[in-house]
Formats: sequence, C-alpha cells, structure tokens
Amino acid sequence: MSHKAVLWDLDGTLVDSEEFHWLSWRDTLRPEGVELTYAQFLASFGQRNDRILPAWLGPDVDAARIQRIGEDKEAEYRRLAEVHGLTALPGAVEWLATLRAAGWKQSIASSAPRVNVDMMLRVAGLEGYLDAIVSADEVTVGKPDPQVFLRAAEKLDVPPSRCVVVEDAEAGIEGARRAGMRSVGVTRNGHLPADLFVRSLADLPPDAFDRLLDR
Repeated sequence: MSHKAVLWDLDGTLVDSEEFHWLSWRDTLRPEGVELTYAQFLASFGQRNDRILPAWLGPDVDAARIQRIGEDKEAEYRRLAEVHGLTALPGAVEWLATLRAAGWKQSIASSAPRVNVDMMLRVAGLEGYLDAIVSADEVTVGKPDPQVFLRAAEKLDVPPSRCVVVEDAEAGIEGARRAGMRSVGVTRNGHLPADLFVRSLADLPPDAFDRLLDR
C-alpha cells in the first residue's frame, strides 16, 4: 500500500470558484446591511464561515444568524455553480491523474461544507481520482488549525510526515505546517510561505511531490 499522500484544498486550488463565492457572499450580505468589498472577501478566502462572518457582522453576532446567513450563501453558491459550471484549474486534472497512476493516495481537505465539495467534484469532473474527502462537516475548528489535514491523513492511513498539502490560502499553508506536513502553495494573487510556491499547478516540475518528501 502507498505510504505517501497529497491532500488537496479544493476552492481556488483544484477548482476556479472564486467569482461564485464572491457574488454569493456579496448578494447574501447586502440584505443584512453589509456592503462587502472585494478586498474583504479575498482576505477571507479558504476559511470556514463561522470564522469569516464575525469579522464582517461584528464579534457579538449570534450563532443562529451566522448559521442562517452561511446556509443562504452556500445555497446561492451551489446554484451559481450548477447553472454556470465549474472549471478545473490548469494542471489540476493532469496532476490528479499522474499522482493516482504513480500510486499516491489523494484526499480533499476542504473548509467547505460536504454538500459543496460533492457538487464541485461532480460539476468539475474530478470525482474519480480521490481516495477520501474531509470537509468542514468533519472538523470542529477550521484552518489554520491542522485538524482537517490530520483527519485526511488518518483516513488515508498515511503518516503526516509523508503527506504533501496543496493550498491557495495562507490559512491552509499554516495548517499544513502545524500538521507537520510539506506544502505546495499555488495562487495567482500575491505569494504564499509554502515549501514550494507556484502561480499555477501547471508550473510544477514533474518530480515536485517526490522531491518535497525527500527533503
């Protein structure tokens, strides 16, 4: 059995979902009296709703309101994604296929609710490559806490030291570090303090994942 694994973030890492998240947050918060800026949205990307919303609605916002707004936003996000479709980011399908063929175990390790994860994998055509899925539903605290990555490693039966995390957000890179895992940072916006940083998965050298574990 394989003793090496890649743990994938989903939103912004494998799938280009940024615009639909932005539109669904903006349009859900507007009736609540909050005019969200694009900069505020970008700063929150990759985090769980229960971490994001108090920053926007004030620290004394009650849990029921957080849940209601979060559920409305995710329903609108899923509607947009189903109607318009989702595109896998450059290099995503190629890497999923290559790693699977090379005997790597692969899991999703996402801050999104499970219903979103399942929909996204289906709409983007990525279902067949993964051995496990860990979503926000399975952890009590989100990234940068390492829980989501440790849970994925456990599901795959691979030790943390033999796992590589791929992330597009700083919270995820920090979570990987706390989990004792190597990291690949991939984003078109800014820079990430990962073990290996690229602008696109298509820019990763062919031996990138093996090299990270050999270090």
